[in-house]
This record gives sequence, structure tokens and C-alpha cells, in this order.
Amino acid sequence: MADLHAFVSVARAGGFRDGARISGLSASGLSEAVRRLEAQIGVRLLNRTTRSVSPTEAGYRLLERLSPALSEIEAAIDVAHGLRDQPAGTLKLNVPVSVARLVLPAIVPGFLAAYPDIRLEVIVEESFVDILAVGCDAGIRYDERLEQDMIAVPIGPRQQSFSLGASPAYLDRRGRPEHPRDLLGHACLQGRFPSGTAMVWEFERDGEVVRVDVMGPLTVQLGGATDLLVDVAIAGTGIVPLFEDWLRPYFESGALEPVFEPWWQRFTGPYLYYPGRRLVPAPLRAFVDYIKDVPSSDRARIHVPAVSTPRRKSRL
Repeated sequence: MADLHAFVSVARAGGFRDGARISGLSASGLSEAVRRLEAQIGVRLLNRTTRSVSPTEAGYRLLERLSPALSEIEAAIDVAHGLRDQPAGTLKLNVPVSVARLVLPAIVPGFLAAYPDIRLEVIVEESFVDILAVGCDAGIRYDERLEQDMIAVPIGPRQQSFSLGASPAYLDRRGRPEHPRDLLGHACLQGRFPSGTAMVWEFERDGEVVRVDVMGPLTVQLGGATDLLVDVAIAGTGIVPLFEDWLRPYFESGALEPVFEPWWQRFTGPYLYYPGRRLVPAPLRAFVDYIKDVPSSDRARIHVPAVSTPRRKSRL
């Protein structure tokens, strides 16, 4: 079992050093464990070069079968831990950046205070992933991206909206659009998902739905570069589309001005999801129970980083 865990750690991390950092073992120990496992099985599991480590075809197949099996074993141990007075262990969540920024800050501090023996690990990833294959206990995504065989639990605000904003200087210079079609004459700052799909600009008012194929000077991959869209919009370069809660501090400070707010689309808030056909680890069960007990008014209270006074002055 130790050798199997060593192989999974290295294969997931893409190297012995990164595997050692994640697993807490030494790189040499992991290397020896993998060599021992390869000798026992009789096939090479990893391709090793001076720059990278990647699974062979046999390694990929073993990893694919091992990940859910090891997760089941870990879940069984966690269930046993759950018989303690306080749940203990590690809870790994896979979430998009919008959830990490807008939803979890209102939940995580209280949860960790209530369960001091639980360690929470949050992996931020925009792509929809197989949570078991990547070693996570649960994920948080929006309903249109959930798989059918998953258990889904509402988390965070139950309704959110997508907004548009631009600096007052930009709107004074280029005009204030009143209808989505007016965006065709504006500089639109765009986001693209890691899959390569561009973010859709879609609006709705009184039953009328309008989708606009916009053009603009800047496109960024959503995730770590999302704040760049905001900064560029504040500088007066164009119109930024983003969660209303993300842009709200800039609307309140005057750094950005809302653009045809009546057309903003509203949508259902995110869900925590996890496989239904497995034992639920004690830390995950505690988290599910916690978010179910949080009053809806508290769940809707989204934490948004404050916009500092010096930054406001420098942008206006």
C-alpha cells in the first residue's frame, strides 16, 4: 500500500520533488518505492527524464484504477475517525476562482473554528475535473456543469448575477451603451476558459435574451489573470464582464460604473458536489452538515476584498 501511494503521489505531481512536497516523504524514498513497485509488477510505470516524469501507458491505466480505490480506503478510514468526538482529517475541495474569492471566505473561518482537527485544502481550478482522479473529496461548481451521478448541496448565495462595468472616463469618451447590441461599438475585455472556450456575453430583460459576439483589445484566461481585466477596465481601456459581487467594491468606490444594469443575467448559485456511490469521509460529512446549518442570510453574505483608498484615488 505504501508503494502504491508513492506511485500515485509522483504520477499526480508529475515529478519526485513535487510528489515529495505533497506527500511529506523524501524524493529518494518515493523513487525507491516506485522502483520496488515496478519490480513487483514487472512493467515500467513511469517515464523518467532529467526534466520530467510521466506515467507510461501501464502507469496511466494503473493510476486510473487506483485513484478511486485508494479514495475508498481513505474514506473508510475517515469514517472510522468520524466515531471520535470530533471529526478529524483532511478535506480537499476543488473550486473555481470565483468560489474561492466570493463564497468560501464567508464559510471557511467558521468551519475551521468549529472543527479544529480538520485540515482544509482548496485547489483552485477553472476546468471541470474528475474529483476522485485528482485526489479531491468534493468540488464546487455551478449546476450546468454537474455530473448526474453526483450528490449536490447548495453552498453560498442562491442567486448571483453577471455584471458589466467600465470606468467613468471610458464611458465619457466612448459613450454609455443602453442596449447589449451597443457593445458592438465598444472595446470589450474578454475572458477565456482553460478549455479554450470564450466567455459568453448574454443578457436578458423582460423575456428577451440577447447574445453578443463582442470584440476587444484584451483576452485573458479566467482564473489567476481575472484581476487583470478589472485593472485594465479601471484604467479606462474597455468594458469588463464579471460577477456583480466581484465588481461591487469598484462600483461603490466609483472606480467603475455599471453598464446597462437592467440587462444583467441572474443565475443559480454554486453547489458542493461529491460522488454518491462511496463512503462519505468524516471531514466532508462535517462540511456538508455545516453548510446546511448556516442560515440562508449568512450564506448570502459574500466577502469581497475592500478597495483601498490609495488605489481608488490613483484610478479616478
